[in-house]
Amino acid sequence: MERLWRVPSGCAVFGILNQDGRRISGETVMRAMAVMHERSNGLGGGFAAYGIYPECSELYAFHVLYDDPHRRPDLEAYLKERFVIEKAEIIPTRKTRAIPAHPLFIRYFLRLRGTEGNEEDEVVRVVMDINAHFPGAYVISSGKNMGIFKGVGYPEDIGELFRLDEYEGYCWIAHGRFPTNTAGWWGGAHPFGLLSFSVVHNGEISSYGINRRYLQNFGYRCMLQTDTEVIA
Repeated sequence: MERLWRVPSGCAVFGILNQDGRRISGETVMRAMAVMHERSNGLGGGFAAYGIYPECSELYAFHVLYDDPHRRPDLEAYLKERFVIEKAEIIPTRKTRAIPAHPLFIRYFLRLRGTEGNEEDEVVRVVMDINAHFPGAYVISSGKNMGIFKGVGYPEDIGELFRLDEYEGYCWIAHGRFPTNTAGWWGGAHPFGLLSFSVVHNGEISSYGINRRYLQNFGYRCMLQTDTEVIA
């Protein structure tokens, strides 16, 4: 039955951190989100996982969403000018009845070429530049030994799509969207991340573009149509 009311703070949120560094299966996190199914509306779900790439822990892991797969050659040429691409691969998915179609997701494990300034500042500039100037391609996470997996769907279905039961991490953050001020789209789901930071929340934080425009003065270009990206 369709809901007849709206609860703006109703999102499903979950977080777990193992302080001793032992890694937790993504299946556990998916089950936790499934318990909160009624706190989501199917327009956005996602997970941030830390410690999932121990073999590449010193490399920046870019998860890139391609709404337009034709952008891939241009974007990879851009990355090669600034990074050594140690590894690039399609993020594994499985067929699910709940999510029959999805954009292309590629992950890149990158080593920054020489830079005169702060390394993390340079990575931030690259992420902002890609999201602003490569329409149809979006960097959704860019930290080391972590990654964000998200999209349009219920969280447990997103987890099934991305085969998160095959991952283990020492820290997990997860979100299921309930309120709807913007259209549900793959890049607009939580979590939002930059470098090794990631953000989810429940409750409404809309500033209707004011904070986004303020950050533009400092070179931060937020292109994903939500104030949660501004927080990240």
